[in-house]
This record gives sequence, structure tokens and C-alpha cells, in this order.
Amino acid sequence: MSDNDNKAHVRRPLGRGLSALLGEVNRDVPTEASTEVGVANPNRSVQLLEIARIAPHPEQPRRQFDEQALEELAESIRARGVIQPIIVRPSGGERYQIVAGERRWRAAQKAQLHQIPAIVRDFTEGETLEIALVENIQREDLNPIEEALAYRRLTTQFQHSQEALARIVGKSRSHIANLMRLLDLPADVQDLVMEGKLSMGHGRALIGAPGSVALAQEIAEKGLSVRETEHLVRVAREGKSPRGAKPASTGSRDPDLVAMEQHLSDLLGLKVGITFESGKGTLTLNYSSLEQLDMICQKLTGGGF
Repeated sequence: MSDNDNKAHVRRPLGRGLSALLGEVNRDVPTEASTEVGVANPNRSVQLLEIARIAPHPEQPRRQFDEQALEELAESIRARGVIQPIIVRPSGGERYQIVAGERRWRAAQKAQLHQIPAIVRDFTEGETLEIALVENIQREDLNPIEEALAYRRLTTQFQHSQEALARIVGKSRSHIANLMRLLDLPADVQDLVMEGKLSMGHGRALIGAPGSVALAQEIAEKGLSVRETEHLVRVAREGKSPRGAKPASTGSRDPDLVAMEQHLSDLLGLKVGITFESGKGTLTLNYSSLEQLDMICQKLTGGGF
């Protein structure tokens, strides 16, 4: 098959997703890696590298790895090998640093492999973080705090604007801004969000709340909803006892629909609208760029759009 035939089979994303960030990587990967092991050869796309020569990036956005999921991936690797090569960059002394694929690298070690298929590219520090961030977001691997920390580093150290980040990751600028606001929470509250005991919606409601750490612990222990959290925070700000107090009216709309809209909006990073009447209704997703449309299509089709 010619190069033109190969390119005809490659779906060009509407937005600047992971494929665009990786440039030619996805267009020159052969179906099988070379069997030669050793120092990276720039003339080969995929090659086997010794796992011992590879190290994770110290600023990788993802901090937590599910051990059970890693064990399951390791079992798959034992049976079928590493299907998708990791991406690394040279770090000096015939050693390499992971750009994308740390989870596969960790699972390969659990599977007791000595080599792993890899693509070697000379990415800058900023490009490395950008690619790692997009890969994890597309796979929904980051918790809200990890994602927020990555955004903050890209904006402060590499001077990315929130608008630029929104184009890169296919989410709204307001979603990025709301995530970064979570970093204003006390460390103990951030830990609860990282552990999955509180959602992004819970965290947003607790920003600036008096006694937020104690409130967060109570919310996590009781499994309170975001709406109940907002009520607790409102009561705390008014200095009233929460016992017997009633949530403020949300108007004529069903408060459960309002809460669901907010939850989906936080999850997708898009404005979401829900209407319901006589047992039926509509769900509306609002996008403001082709990148966001591309992200919606990928989520709805499981990435196969």
C-alpha cells in the first residue's frame, strides 16, 4: 500500500487532538516493532527498548494508578504482549523518559517483560506535558485535581492561555477555569477530591466556604449530593444551624434536573441543557468550536468516530 493509500485511511480530527500533537507519529507506525533491542534508531518508527532504560516523567499529570486495573492490563500483556507502543524522548546516557504510556510501562513491568515497543521523539518539556495531559484526558484517566494541576503548570510555566488549552483538550474555557479554581481549596479537601470521595461539583461548592475542611469530611462521610452540599455551604455562610433548614427554591424548574445539568456540564466541560415533560424531553449539548464537536463525537462513539 502506498503512503497516499495509508493517509486515506487515517481520520483527520476536526480539532487539535492527540494525533495532531504527535505529528507524524501515527502515520509512520508499522504494524510490528523491530526485533532489534538497544539504543533508539531514528530511522525506525517503533523499536524495542529495555524497560530498565525508561523512566516516567516526574511531572506526569497522573499521580494515582489503580492497582487492580494495572494487574488486569498486566495479565493482558502476558497473553498478547504490548499492542500499542509507548512514546518516549531521549533523556541522556542512552536512557529515555516517558511522554505517553506510563500505565502500559508499569503493567509491562508487572508482566515481567524486559523490553517494550516504543516510539522515540525529541519533544520539548512543554510538548511532553501537553501530550501527557491530552492522552490522559482523552482516556478519562485524571481526577479533577490532577487535571487542574496540569492546566496550572501549562499556564504558568509554558504560558498557555486558557483559550489555547481549551482548543488542545477539546473542552470549554469555563470548564478549565472551574477546574483550576479547585486548587484554591485546602489541601485536605483536595485530597478528598483526588480520592474520589468528593466530585468536582462538591469541590466547586466548597470553594471559599467557612470551615470547608470539616464540611468536606461530613459530606464525604454522609455521601451527600452536590445539591445538599450547596445547601450546607449556604447555611454555613449565613451562620445558621443546618438542622431544619430548607434549600433555597430553584424556581419553577425541577431541582433534580438542574443538578443533573450541572453534573453533566462538569463531566463534559460543555454547557448542557435538559428539558422534561410528560415522560419525555431533550438533552442538549452546546459546543463553541470544532474541537469540542470532535470531542463529543469521540465520546458518543467510544473513540471510533
